[in-house]
Amino acid sequence: MVATTVHSSTSVSEVAPIKTKQAGHEMPRKPSLWQGLVLAAGLAVVAMALGRWLPTVGGPVFAILLGLLIRNTLGMMPVFQPGLAFASKKVLQWSIIALGFGLSFSQVVQTGLESIWVTVVTMIAAFATAAILGKVLGVPDKLRTLIGAGTAICGGSAIAAVAPVIKPEEHETAFAISTIFLFNVVAVLVFPFLGHWMQMSDAGFGLWAGTAINDTSSVVAAAYSYSTEAGDYATVVKLTRATFIIPICLFYVVLEIRRQKQAGTGFSLMRLIPWFIVWFVVASAVRSTGVLPDELLHVLQGLAKFLMVLALAAIGLSSNMRMMARTGWQPVALGLGVWLAVCITSLGVQLYSGAW
Repeated sequence: MVATTVHSSTSVSEVAPIKTKQAGHEMPRKPSLWQGLVLAAGLAVVAMALGRWLPTVGGPVFAILLGLLIRNTLGMMPVFQPGLAFASKKVLQWSIIALGFGLSFSQVVQTGLESIWVTVVTMIAAFATAAILGKVLGVPDKLRTLIGAGTAICGGSAIAAVAPVIKPEEHETAFAISTIFLFNVVAVLVFPFLGHWMQMSDAGFGLWAGTAINDTSSVVAAAYSYSTEAGDYATVVKLTRATFIIPICLFYVVLEIRRQKQAGTGFSLMRLIPWFIVWFVVASAVRSTGVLPDELLHVLQGLAKFLMVLALAAIGLSSNMRMMARTGWQPVALGLGVWLAVCITSLGVQLYSGAW
């Protein structure tokens, strides 16, 4: 099979629609999602089997690594891209919602409140480092903002939310996303090892992963490979951190209004709300009512883990490492500096508070 390389930023809307004839007219038909979903699901099954064989690595990490290996050696045919893009975003969100059925509402609230101050401190460290180090490295202002937001809040999602407000160049957005993803991959590989080396508790590692790893997918992969308890804790911490998308975006809206003396076009507060987090909380509340039988909750938890591994496989299969290598050293150096600042700050706060 001949494979064709496509960029990881390709979305469903960027794939040319298939045309069919009906009553003498050509009718556009949306490209099918099934090819990419089936490919990701098959890889997820293999990754979960490998995860059971080598639990110190775990299915989520195997899913990302196998996806990266296939994508960057064999390439990826365009027919798979719509399903992979769908799985990378929507299926990942569904897996997070399903995880809510495994956590009590009181546990979610308690963990969120316990972690919020660590999140605030690490966010301040991220934006301060991005501003200072970015200026030293000569990284453009808007690219500094995107890398700072992606590292401080939730990776690509934060970049996607902030970009329409500050209106960077397209290549700046691509650079920021590529830089953030690079350190997501590094975090998935090194965080569990470092956590065991430092003899961190499950809650301590979950708090560290949830506040110091960028994307939700990488938080989930690293934390669940450490332990189930660490994964549950890190998921809630990460979702709490992700809610800061709204106030951060509002802050930049105010700056843009002041700078341009008028409101930016196309801004929508409702679009910024991470609705999958709302449904995660609803799922947790439903679980706490006791209306669902234990057998069904067990099935939902198993489904959540499979969907998570499927989404991570799709992310790996969609990631073009060659494109990331062309971003230049300054954005990568800035991303590394901001990420290290967040990692060290999170550990420092835990040591200071005795949460380790």
